[in-house]
Amino acid sequence: MSDRRTYEGRELPRQDEELVDQGLQFDIGTLLGRRRVLTFLGASGVLGLTACAAGTDSSSPSTTSATTSSSTTSGGSASSASSGDLAEIPDETAGPYPGDGSNGPDVLAESGVVRQDIRSSFGSSTTTAEGIPMTLTLSLKDLAGGGTPFAGVAVYVWHCDREGRYSMYTEGAEDENYLRGVQVADDSGRVSFTSIFPACYSGRWPHIHFEVYPDEASITDAGTAIATSQVALPKDACDAVYATSGYEDSVGNLGRLSLTSDNVFGDDGGTSQLADVTGDVTKGYEVTLTVGVDTTTEPTGGGMGGGMGDAPGGGPAGG
Repeated sequence: MSDRRTYEGRELPRQDEELVDQGLQFDIGTLLGRRRVLTFLGASGVLGLTACAAGTDSSSPSTTSATTSSSTTSGGSASSASSGDLAEIPDETAGPYPGDGSNGPDVLAESGVVRQDIRSSFGSSTTTAEGIPMTLTLSLKDLAGGGTPFAGVAVYVWHCDREGRYSMYTEGAEDENYLRGVQVADDSGRVSFTSIFPACYSGRWPHIHFEVYPDEASITDAGTAIATSQVALPKDACDAVYATSGYEDSVGNLGRLSLTSDNVFGDDGGTSQLADVTGDVTKGYEVTLTVGVDTTTEPTGGGMGGGMGDAPGGGPAGG
């Protein structure tokens, strides 16, 4: 029998931390579970429990020097127990720089795109993108299958560099294909990428794009993607990174934005897309997010999105 700590039938994602330090996604799941119970109570009961919940710290994940635990939920009864609280990841635009063949260049047709370390270009260039180290880990859950780990799906990830440029598109980086790569989810539904912390360019909250495909063989056709979404990065981590050399332009850009004003995350403040982040600028950051994918719904993401402002190089910032 597992001796891992649980709360209200759900395994704690941060086994070594107190209950109040489990992160935003866990707090939201707890509140949603309580609200289901309140369906059977009167209005006075709702107000009473809401007041209690307001005393719980459910702010954005804080940046610490801790290392993300490698023992997150990976299936079994714990995954089944938490699947009822996990919503489908919102469908989002792939933006103007997907590199998946839907808008010009297609990195997914190139040999070498399936890789864990995406910091360097591959093929005709070996340029390495500079910046604060970041490891991105996504845990995919099959909602149609009861919230079990979505093993075998292929996840394509891409994001801008320290200057806010997208490889394959932006002037100065059009001959590069760094910060793009594919991983196939393991038996626990996880994919992990070694990268650098992205910039904040004009008009968009700091983010990471990803597409989910049924399997590796499907990645050459963007039309087969079963989910397209984005990861939002918490402000405290962004502030720390953007205070370092090379990220100077990001400071002013971030100062003019908020999650609620962003043209992608603004509809709900990035509630289900805000990553948990641990680490520091010296050792690098661990960025984690659990992604619910429901294959019974029609994908509505992908394509180019309208944008506010311009990314460096003159392109629209809708991505």
